[in-house]
Amino acid sequence: MLAFDGNTAPYLMYAHARIRSILRKAALAGAAPGAIVLEAPQERALALTVVQLAGILDRTAETLQPHRICAFLYDLATSFTGFYEGCPVLKSEGATRASRLALCEVVARALALGLELLGIAAPDQM
Repeated sequence: MLAFDGNTAPYLMYAHARIRSILRKAALAGAAPGAIVLEAPQERALALTVVQLAGILDRTAETLQPHRICAFLYDLATSFTGFYEGCPVLKSEGATRASRLALCEVVARALALGLELLGIAAPDQM
């Protein structure tokens, strides 16, 4: 239940904290999010996952099944891990870095919202 890997709350919380760490480091380096341009397969996969949020929330409200949010958040965190491993964010340059930072921001917000709806804190650091 408290493991940092697998389908657990700490795994989801850690994904959010990791993204916030990336965004903090980017801000310190003077980098800012920009327009999202999806080039790498991992970027596309992550974007396709995050855009499902509204539908998941609608279905959760209709069915009163909060486990749908849990499953979505796990899929999102897993997709982010694949993105993070395959697409360097801070080491990329120019428009690519700005795009990846913007994608990170969107994912962090989705994770934070989902965790909040479940009554789980979304820490900026762990």
